[in-house]
Amino acid sequence: MTLVWASGYNGITDPDAQTYIAAVEAADGQAIENDVALAINDFVVGCKDDGIWDAIKASCILAGARTLDGALVPLKGTAPTNYNFVAGDYNRETGLVGTPAVSYLDSGLDMQDVPADSIHQSVYVTSAGTNTASYIGGVYLNNGAYLTEIQRTSTSLTFRNRKTTGFIATGNQDSTGFLGTSRGDSTQFEYRLNGSTGTQAATLGNPPNGDFSVFRRTNHTRTNARLSFYSIGESIDLEKLDNRVSTLMTDIGAAIP
Repeated sequence: MTLVWASGYNGITDPDAQTYIAAVEAADGQAIENDVALAINDFVVGCKDDGIWDAIKASCILAGARTLDGALVPLKGTAPTNYNFVAGDYNRETGLVGTPAVSYLDSGLDMQDVPADSIHQSVYVTSAGTNTASYIGGVYLNNGAYLTEIQRTSTSLTFRNRKTTGFIATGNQDSTGFLGTSRGDSTQFEYRLNGSTGTQAATLGNPPNGDFSVFRRTNHTRTNARLSFYSIGESIDLEKLDNRVSTLMTDIGAAIP
């Protein structure tokens, strides 16, 4: 089968978007639709225009690609290690669904490779989980003393960002869409859900060694949520990232027949 090189699409102007789309197509074994490619290009260009592209160190768009292999091509960083996801878990429009006690992704990004006082993580949730588990998180150590995660419980969404003390439990356990946290100093972090950003006082803790996970944190149950995007990296403007990711998901959904 002849693949369509990404630069051959109309309107694909960004070299990073071209490289990513070409890698997705190679993994898929076929081309994606022009409008899906345009949505990706617009996302990358928009993140660069907003000044948030460089803060993203590990990320996958878990939608748009034609296959699970294509969805696991990294937008930035290294490819995640797939633990037990299969083709039937993937939907081009709505993303990848987890199975408790079975499936998760190892992002390949070690917590030590992100500055202690400059860290973000985010996910786009298309279907909320129904169990107590983390959507994304780091290494569990010392009874959660340095924990970084976005966790759903039976009664709340809980946000933690490299904290020794201080976290926020919002009560919005079934929220979907963009969820994120970002820390830019040692005393507090921001969290975002339902299109609004809040601030939580939280003393900074030093990170342990170990990779961030998606669909879980270490030593914790895997989530059965469906996610279509994740990013991890340095401190970031959550509102700008939310706007870009939400538009990307809308545009991908509209582009897929």
